[in-house]
Amino acid sequence: MAIKKFAVACYDDEEVLFPAVKKVRNSGYKLHDVYTPFPVHGLDGALGLKETDLHVAGFIYGIAGTCTAVGFMSWIFMSDWPVNFGGKPHFSLPAFIPITFELTVLFAAVGMVLTFCYLNQIMPGVKKHVFHPRQSDDLFVVALEINEQVSEQEVTDFLKSTGAVETSIQIAESEWWYGRFDKDEPYQQYKTVNG
Repeated sequence: MAIKKFAVACYDDEEVLFPAVKKVRNSGYKLHDVYTPFPVHGLDGALGLKETDLHVAGFIYGIAGTCTAVGFMSWIFMSDWPVNFGGKPHFSLPAFIPITFELTVLFAAVGMVLTFCYLNQIMPGVKKHVFHPRQSDDLFVVALEINEQVSEQEVTDFLKSTGAVETSIQIAESEWWYGRFDKDEPYQQYKTVNG
């Protein structure tokens, strides 16, 4: 497991959050993540995140569903069980369209949901460190990864200068792990700095 040290800043207004994120990115600190209680329009651009490729994955899953449906029905009606239905050809593509459409939608939908869950690490049993208990309630939380060369006081002073209402230094697991939310994390330390 990757145990790292984080500087955590809490903001109570999204109008303060945007300039703070830009200052953090320009200052050279490594931004771990930003946690918000609701979707904030434009935050992904402020964080420098690229557009998702989930729609490309959905297209690929849809094509896989189409190929599976047409291939399977072609094999059944032409090779495995060729039955003559009132003189229709064995490969009757117009008759295949409803099933092909349904399987295309099924593959695309299920594939995109599973891909979304994997990319965002929200699968059943997956647990991530919660930097602040109010990050899903009413605070905007910014987490920075800090190394041993950086002074904790320097980082917390910088975060306070960006408008943070509360700051803390935390040592915690940086990645996800399997666990239960009613159990303690495998490694967790908090050192709260008054903000």
